Amino acid sequence: MMVIALTNAPPRLRGRLGAWLLEIRAGIYVGDYAARTRERIWGEVENAIGEGDAVMVWTARTEQGFDFRTAGANRRMPVDFDGLKLVSFLPQS
Repeated sequence: MMVIALTNAPPRLRGRLGAWLLEIRAGIYVGDYAARTRERIWGEVENAIGEGDAVMVWTARTEQGFDFRTAGANRRMPVDFDGLKLVSFLPQS
């Protein structure tokens, strides 16, 4: 299972994601793909996010049971802390 959440995303990206995933709310997409396909979808997000930001969460064999990535102008950045992935907030500019 994977979830992608977008903020301020270009309409072109939202339409493209809608072809692969189910948009359950505005900017929230869900689906279930293999790792290779998930990486290709994320590559599309990174290339087209523009001024927006995105986060992708998927089930993984980790202590937490999931993993995640962020892209774009986002203050929240993933940080590995002794095997756990936590979120660090960048200072406002």
